[in-house]
Amino acid sequence: MVIGQHSGGGVHALQSRRSLFGLAGGGAAAALLAGCSFPMRGTAVPLARTLQASVLGLPNERFFPFYGTGPLEIEVMAALERMRVAQNLASTASLPELQLLAVSGGGENGAFGAGLLCGWSERGTRPTFELVTGVSTGALTAPFAYLGSSYDGPLRAVYTELTPAHVLLRRFFTAAFFNDAMSDNAPLFKTISTYLDENMLNALAKAYAGGRLLFVGTTNLDAQQPVIWNIGAIAGSGHPRALDTIRRILLASSAIPGAFPPTMFNVVLDGKPYQEMHVDGGAFAQAFLYPSALTRQRRLRMASGQHVLSANAYIIRNGRLDPEWATTERRTLGIAGRAIATMITASGINDVIRLYNTTRHDDIGYNLAYIGSDFDLKPPKPFDQKYMRALFDYGYRRGRAGYPWAKAPPI
Repeated sequence: MVIGQHSGGGVHALQSRRSLFGLAGGGAAAALLAGCSFPMRGTAVPLARTLQASVLGLPNERFFPFYGTGPLEIEVMAALERMRVAQNLASTASLPELQLLAVSGGGENGAFGAGLLCGWSERGTRPTFELVTGVSTGALTAPFAYLGSSYDGPLRAVYTELTPAHVLLRRFFTAAFFNDAMSDNAPLFKTISTYLDENMLNALAKAYAGGRLLFVGTTNLDAQQPVIWNIGAIAGSGHPRALDTIRRILLASSAIPGAFPPTMFNVVLDGKPYQEMHVDGGAFAQAFLYPSALTRQRRLRMASGQHVLSANAYIIRNGRLDPEWATTERRTLGIAGRAIATMITASGINDVIRLYNTTRHDDIGYNLAYIGSDFDLKPPKPFDQKYMRALFDYGYRRGRAGYPWAKAPPI
């Protein structure tokens, strides 16, 4: 299930997030207050009608796991059938072992996962993934991972050439009172748009037509619901707004609440316009594969001795799993900040344990990668290029050497 807490990678990640709030410094409040106004928004979708609202009018454009897994089950079965046809097999039971990949959130720590994937490609043992999921920074990595090693060049560039200027614009401190975030992520949308072009859209559509799935998680703040977006279906829809919508989904999934503005989606319900507010998918989980209820039938078939497709899951956690010691100041903000860091760390641990339990119950192979204690650099500021390059190289070296995937959470 897409359930958890806000995305991050422990104390270092939290310190980096704190800096995001401090980026909007300077200026005289008295001179600014007169010109400030609250950002406007459209009418929110009534909670009871959440399922009926649509962005592009596609029946399978997104899924709401809190309302059941029926539509998602239909989508998965349809994907397996497309895969069967593409491989010219007599039945879906003849399909080879399925490879699944989940990429977690973690801000600039996403450089680890990007480096690991590129090093894995260099080693020559990286599989083609039939299902890829991403949250927050993992949502930015997921499309490249989904399309395979031929997109390693752009993936490397995203995490080694990125600077704060490619991600955010500073706002004045009054944004805390009169705006929707402490910084503007318009540069990040521009960066996403540079890489996610028409050619990449067509590649996503082609992969979807072959039976492979790409899911990205966001959080609908109005409804307090996790949302799973079906990126491949949107790409293959031919809708004139498909490209812009996917770009906005990736932006929404990486929108850390308070630090970055939410992404507003214009939707239609009963022929009338409404608007939804979406933020970082990490508000519910830092990583996900599939709702556990989705594989209920699989578990029933296993229990009765029937054939089930074998599958292997890889989870890339863009963060650490070991506690990071720090002296806590006896001050309100210091105590609160340390408590939030502890909650984030606990959430990340809970995610990898939850995924382990789910895959174990479904007889799916579990493989976990994470930033080890041997990497001890700290980011001096958000999206520091030197830090991200060092972390990318760390992940790359480990991937090229043959990453020692953990078969169970090292807790």
